[in-house]
Amino acid sequence: MRIATMRATVVAVGMLGLLDACGSSGSGGGAATTTATTPGATAVCKGTTQNPGYKNGLTKQPNQATSLSGAGSTFVNSMMSVWTAAYASTGGVQVAYQSIGSGAGIKQVQAGTVDFGDSDAYMKDADIALAKGPVLQIPLVLAPVVVTYNVSGVASGLKLDGETIGKIFAGKITSWDDPAIKSENPTVTLPSEPIATVHRSDGSGTTDIFTDFLTKESPSWVTALGGATQSRGKTVAWPNGIGGKGNDGVSGAVGQTEGAIGYVELGYALTQHLPYANVKNKSGAFIEPCNQTVLAATNGVTYPADLRFDLTDASDAQAYPITGTTWALVYQNQTDAAKAAALINFFSWVLTTGQDMTSTVNYQPLGKDLQQKCIDQLKKLTLNGRPIVS
Repeated sequence: MRIATMRATVVAVGMLGLLDACGSSGSGGGAATTTATTPGATAVCKGTTQNPGYKNGLTKQPNQATSLSGAGSTFVNSMMSVWTAAYASTGGVQVAYQSIGSGAGIKQVQAGTVDFGDSDAYMKDADIALAKGPVLQIPLVLAPVVVTYNVSGVASGLKLDGETIGKIFAGKITSWDDPAIKSENPTVTLPSEPIATVHRSDGSGTTDIFTDFLTKESPSWVTALGGATQSRGKTVAWPNGIGGKGNDGVSGAVGQTEGAIGYVELGYALTQHLPYANVKNKSGAFIEPCNQTVLAATNGVTYPADLRFDLTDASDAQAYPITGTTWALVYQNQTDAAKAAALINFFSWVLTTGQDMTSTVNYQPLGKDLQQKCIDQLKKLTLNGRPIVS
């Protein structure tokens, strides 16, 4: 499936800033113009979104290390590629990030083999219990998980609700001309061809976001998986389908398989020129994934002190319902002064200057309230038990 080539394409395109959120184009340090491009697209996806221009970064720590290592989420890989390339030239630190999946990233944090991890599924208490100490979990960016498909003659904007998607991935809807799909898309010509589901084969935060939505909206999915405790997670017992490693593996398999349907972060669908669905949200509207509808999913959210939260199935009328974030995973108590300084400096930069780069690769910057809480998380880092930032 030429996965290495696909990954390189995602990174290269991200670094050049050629991708546009929902058909948008970022404009340097100013506004990101967002224009709806799918049939029947929601009007909210038209217009512009402003880069936040956050200036509340922490004081730069001296004597930092010149390199950092990180591993985890493929969901954030194209964004991380942009950040690490820019930071190498401006911050003087080489950040090597391995895009190996959220589950593998958590395991590397637990083993202490990387300076930081990244996961689109926050570490649960059981995960933290296997770590070498308390772990700070710091959201970095927002993005949608899109339902992407490859059906001849069917463009982006196919309308799907959670129960229909759940039945498809549970193997209860097996043809594209099924009455459930046709009833939501009466003006679309749907072929009588088999549906081939594509899912992640590795432990995946993207899977956790997607199955969290299905668990909330599809009783058929929950029943097929054996209950709500089994129907959500970084890994689940898929009833059928093709497995792909990473977001690039899933997007590659969908692109090469007629009749396929899968789930990936938006940027991967756009890079592979794959159509994606408008998904029915909690208020009953079919919502296009874009910067504005992702940000709407944060409206009214109360964030807990440890910043472990879900954004799927949000109540805002304009919210895209399969919205997620990704967490940097950093040990609270650091023992290497140079590494600790480098971690604070890098993530302080990501949470301020780095937020203005998000629209170039189809991500949404953190809202002001969440961004401040993330900065506050960095202030909790200690060196041998003593606070680093005064």
